[in-house]
Amino acid sequence: MVAATDTGVLRGIPEFFETEINECLVARTESLATFRELGSPDLCHVVKANSKSVPKEIGSYHFVLGADTSSSATVAAYLNSLMYMLASAPVQGKPNPWKIKMGTFCCFNAFSRVDVRVEVKIPGGVDSYIVDLRGDRHPITNVAIWQEAFVSAVLRAILDDNDEPDGNDGHPLLGLRKIDPLQTLGAEGRFLEAAAVEFWKGWQLGSQPEVQVATPFSNHLTNGIFSYFQNAGRLSEAAKFFADLDSRDPDVAAILAKAYLGTDEEIKAVQVLYEASKKHPVTYSLLLVQTDFLIGKKQFEKALKLAKLAVTYAPSEFLVWAKLADIYIQLSDFESALLALNSCPMFTYCERDSQRMPPPARTHLPLRADATTLRPDQNPKTIPQTNGTLFDENDPREDEVHPELQRLPSLSLRGTFLEAYRLLIRIVARVGWDDLLKFRSQVFVMEDEYLIHRSAAEESRRPGDDVDTGDDFKDEDDLEGDVSRRYLDEEQKNDIHNAANGGAGKLRRSSSNTSSDVHSGDDRIMQSIDLDNGGDIASNTMSNADQAPKSASPSKGKLSIDELMKRATLEKNDSATPNVQKTRVPNPRSQLHRVSFSFKHKRLCEKWLDNLFMVLYNDLRLYTALKQEMSQFKNQTNNSNAMIYRKTGAEWEIYGDLAERLFHRDDAKEAYRLCLDQKLSTKAWLKLLQIHAEDGNIQLCLQSVVKMTTLLDRTFSEHTYPSSIGRGLFMLIRRHGFAKVQNVLISMNVPQAGYRQIIRYFEYAELFRVSGADW
Repeated sequence: MVAATDTGVLRGIPEFFETEINECLVARTESLATFRELGSPDLCHVVKANSKSVPKEIGSYHFVLGADTSSSATVAAYLNSLMYMLASAPVQGKPNPWKIKMGTFCCFNAFSRVDVRVEVKIPGGVDSYIVDLRGDRHPITNVAIWQEAFVSAVLRAILDDNDEPDGNDGHPLLGLRKIDPLQTLGAEGRFLEAAAVEFWKGWQLGSQPEVQVATPFSNHLTNGIFSYFQNAGRLSEAAKFFADLDSRDPDVAAILAKAYLGTDEEIKAVQVLYEASKKHPVTYSLLLVQTDFLIGKKQFEKALKLAKLAVTYAPSEFLVWAKLADIYIQLSDFESALLALNSCPMFTYCERDSQRMPPPARTHLPLRADATTLRPDQNPKTIPQTNGTLFDENDPREDEVHPELQRLPSLSLRGTFLEAYRLLIRIVARVGWDDLLKFRSQVFVMEDEYLIHRSAAEESRRPGDDVDTGDDFKDEDDLEGDVSRRYLDEEQKNDIHNAANGGAGKLRRSSSNTSSDVHSGDDRIMQSIDLDNGGDIASNTMSNADQAPKSASPSKGKLSIDELMKRATLEKNDSATPNVQKTRVPNPRSQLHRVSFSFKHKRLCEKWLDNLFMVLYNDLRLYTALKQEMSQFKNQTNNSNAMIYRKTGAEWEIYGDLAERLFHRDDAKEAYRLCLDQKLSTKAWLKLLQIHAEDGNIQLCLQSVVKMTTLLDRTFSEHTYPSSIGRGLFMLIRRHGFAKVQNVLISMNVPQAGYRQIIRYFEYAELFRVSGADW
């Protein structure tokens, strides 16, 4: 760690100091070939010189999001501004002996797949060049490079989730400085002009993990622009942008109609969808938007027909199958929902682009003093800044977590596996765990069913047995051969966590060999929960590859596996086909009885879905235990021997996530509050802010905003939007109006320093005319 009085650091900017000068630039060059989508945040490297120190030169770097990279001049201006950020000398009146000698700014151009770099030498000149994926240096001969770099940098700032709860896949990036990417309406206009030029190359940037093939409807450029305006309640601006591009591609018509629906202009949306559907009726993006529109109107039967068409036209896309399962859930057809969910094509999740850096020699993370702990006559700005993070002030014991909570597989679900898990949770929230098990046994073949069928088939092939070879066993060879071809190796069966998480591999678009069509025969033997024995883990749960969701025998399809087994042992061969010839040979073994059910109307359950059942069982088990403990605590609060919660702050945070994941919002809020009583947690504050904003609770939401802005001010955070705080405040403004929310804030008597931090969000809302800002 760096001492707070070190004059070689930059004020209010995080820094990592190098062991060898320029080693971060070498590491970035080596990482360029690993960037697959938008790339990692911009890198700023500076070299400082001091003739009176040893060593005389030191190198440091930090990451940046939101800096203007539209030209070499704007980048040089950012590097030049760092000269004024050097810390003051320890002795007042004396100049700082450290000077910035040189700076290098690196920005990845996601369109041309090159790293744009600007070097500024002080004194000296400005040199700009590009570095390709092989590490070769080239001069910039095409001015379009700067436009592409500008759009790439803004999209990285918009889509970044480092400050979100569980941001950056649960591993927040240290040393990141975030600036508002579009601080004025003029800057926003320039970005939209550049984005319109680069729009048709947007598919090159990739898309969200739930999409296999990027299209104009779904890619990082389209998603970034849409989310930027949607979270601020300004979808009318997004509609204007996409309206100019509507004529060339039906996917653009889909996103345009989606923007119109977001602004309650349904007539325009329907007209756009109608005209585009006449020209391109087989575009699945148009069908998805129409489906969402019908779902909003509670026309689920009509939406179901369109969802089936979307599955027909794009059977390899996860989104269409997920939408079909969603509609079945709305219709309370849970068996069909499970079948649709089982047919979803799953994709291996790829983490965000990042670069590996060598371990720094030392780290500088600036931190202001806590204003709540100062005396009234003290000014926070006059107190020297410390070095560290907000979480260093927590008691280390509050960060301890029980191993069972640390190993929860649901915490590591990402991409398509996370979306499928959410659909499964919706089903269990509607019908309960017991009914979910019943639907599962009616749709998928269970292990006990398969073992009975298999043993009976083996006995039927033994020579000399008096066995009825009726219709129930005529497809056994086909079934057993189909199962044996799909038998997984032992390593895959034991790797439950990686199967649930999709392996966390490197290629997002590579399919994980799951079935993409209900007619596909690519079924597997999986590891699952033995649902008829209380949720214990059992291996090799089987199901049939037939499409029909219901049992051939309705009366027996509703029976449990144990009851079916009992009936199977009691039935005789009386019902065998009469024209089957039997050969009676003396046999000491008893005659076999026909199994009274078949696999013709059941399916094999995919391994990943079977694992999700186990993940859900673990979540429900832990939540039930927590609920019981909380109930006991509430019942004993008035007794002298009242029990106390034996949970750390980190454990309460995990329980809050668990309750929220299972749609128990009240329990989630209580768990987050208990977490904050024991430790400082920005994640818990942001979760409460989001929940209160969605509930429309102005008072509680503003309390969370006040706390978060105070904490972020201590870390020298400068960005306003896009951010979690801005999104929550703008949600309140859209719902209650600008004047009401501001008046409630004033009535709370927030300290002046905190009020100045919050008011910048209201100034942004007025400047950019956020929805609700004019009333």
